[in-house]
Amino acid sequence: MNAPLVLAAGLSKRHVLGESRVQALSEISLSISAGEFVGIVGRSGSGKSTLMSILGLLDRPDSGRYLLNGREVAELGEDARASIRNREIGFVFQAATLLPRSSAIENVEMPLVYARVPASERRQRARAALDRVGLSHRANHGPTQLSGGEQQRVAIARALVNDPVLILADEPTGALDSKTADTVLALFEALNRDGRTIVVVTHAQDVAERAQRRITILDGRVVADEKTDCGRATAAVGDTTAQ
Repeated sequence: MNAPLVLAAGLSKRHVLGESRVQALSEISLSISAGEFVGIVGRSGSGKSTLMSILGLLDRPDSGRYLLNGREVAELGEDARASIRNREIGFVFQAATLLPRSSAIENVEMPLVYARVPASERRQRARAALDRVGLSHRANHGPTQLSGGEQQRVAIARALVNDPVLILADEPTGALDSKTADTVLALFEALNRDGRTIVVVTHAQDVAERAQRRITILDGRVVADEKTDCGRATAAVGDTTAQ
């Protein structure tokens, strides 16, 4: 049996706010296999964004272990963590955070610039990523010429361009209307069908229901971990014993 892509054991994290200490995570343990589409859901202050920051190597736990792709990463130095973030993790946030004076294709190229990929290969890979999200025809448009949904799709292309093992999305539909949000979620579903491992952090149950598996966080702890209707349907399709 293959090792999990993500394996967290006993993760705890405390934030210091002035004279107060807030226990953001308390002994969280979970595993995510390659190819899963997981929704992590919880209300504001539940600890879900702190968990995503740790899984994305943007923050460190106070205690516990974190293995990504079979490698212990919680205690690595900053240079090693930055290298892994750039090569193996793709990020999508609520705000697309595109460079305002750069075109869509230049924004998508940015992770490849940091990875020192040659210019001709950068452009080729960025075009392919934009094509994957249906925006190759908008490659030379700036962010102000794109709708909110198009900007978010550019951000997803940027997350894809380095062929990461894990895509982490933090409230990716939070700033979008329902129709545009549905388009973005459908894109995540399509990427997952292509074999991408996706973790979406959200406060919205309807967004989490689009994943195959829903993990609920409350007061820094995992209180539920269950298949969604999408996950049960996927399992049923592949269940040859039911024939």
